[in-house]
Amino acid sequence: MAPAVVLIGAPGAGKSTVGALIAQSLGVAHVDTDSMVEQRLGSTVADIFIELGEPAFRAAERDAVAEALTMDDIVVSLGGGAVMDPATQAALGGHAVVWLQVGLPSAATRVGMNQSRPLLLQNPRATLAKLLDERTAIYQSLAGLTVSTDDIDAGEVARQVLAWLQA
Repeated sequence: MAPAVVLIGAPGAGKSTVGALIAQSLGVAHVDTDSMVEQRLGSTVADIFIELGEPAFRAAERDAVAEALTMDDIVVSLGGGAVMDPATQAALGGHAVVWLQVGLPSAATRVGMNQSRPLLLQNPRATLAKLLDERTAIYQSLAGLTVSTDDIDAGEVARQVLAWLQA
């Protein structure tokens, strides 16, 4: 067995919100790898970046993703940058992976000046544009399904993912 589905995408794509809805519909648990890292390190993602640095966060994230991918009957939401790690990319092979695609205007509106997103603290719109540019090809290459989240609500995104899983 394995997770029912793994959600990937940029900050503001709706991974955590949609993941919780899918898990509720399937009657399974939802695991957010950022939350796993926070629990393990006893601090918020933003504080981990500040106090320990991005490399320490990414190492803890890689471990959290690897663990989550061994769990059965769950829905997993990965942090936006988790897919940049080659080991994570390899580990996602064979899993039902859904890319929640979000455009810059929607992502910028959703994340705003969110202090819990440390990579977006300085010039959030420009940084987000750069992240989208760097990660899009990787998201696309890993996904079995792509759902644009720009103009639809989280419930509809969840319904599209559920329909794909059931097909």
